[in-house]
Amino acid sequence: MIYLEIQNSGVEKLLLPKFESAKQGLKYEKFDYVLADFDGVLHSLHTVHNDKSKIMISISLNFYSELQDYRAGKLLGREYGEHLCEKLENGASVSIIYDLKAIPPGHGQPASQIALLKINCFSAVFKRFFEFHVLGEEAVGSKRAVIHYRTDETLFVRALADRVTVMFSTVFKDPDDVAIRKVFLQELTEVQRRIHRAPQVLYSQGTPSTELQGTSAAVGDNVAYVTFVLFPRHLTE
Repeated sequence: MIYLEIQNSGVEKLLLPKFESAKQGLKYEKFDYVLADFDGVLHSLHTVHNDKSKIMISISLNFYSELQDYRAGKLLGREYGEHLCEKLENGASVSIIYDLKAIPPGHGQPASQIALLKINCFSAVFKRFFEFHVLGEEAVGSKRAVIHYRTDETLFVRALADRVTVMFSTVFKDPDDVAIRKVFLQELTEVQRRIHRAPQVLYSQGTPSTELQGTSAAVGDNVAYVTFVLFPRHLTE
């Protein structure tokens, strides 16, 4: 079985001791880290200048402007509340700040929530299109999104009255990529066999779906397309 973490474990591991030390009343220590995610996303974590009791976390996403079209800022406001900064660090897409002196007793672990910052940005697209689906065919129309989350790879989402389609176009450049692809697809096939209600998964190489016509999604002979088809039973809260 392949286990894919949704949080950034590096961010979580760096911040956990900071919050634990603060809860124990230990002295605050200055730090400054930059973490690069596998898809080029950068996390910046550091203490605020001249105030070691405050820590700032920023994330840089090249495609954040595309996410904003689907209310990413509103979703982050609900998730991080007063911690969300109006004034961003230079080059940052989102900045949040935490005061180590103001963590309420019994408060949930902030490090875990902070480690979900990227996935919370990304989830805005899915949440919006799930809402489009609920509104029905008349309200949905031909709504679709194309998110360029990497230089040569894209995410395509479309909502219709009876389903939501999520398609990833990705490039397999070397033998390792091909091996990973085989394992990944095998796992998806096994899940479908074991779980009858699992979403339908489609795979094609070189031939894009007609849904991609007229979009800026990545296409080409070396591009593979993995499509997840979500029906109402998959979208029920």
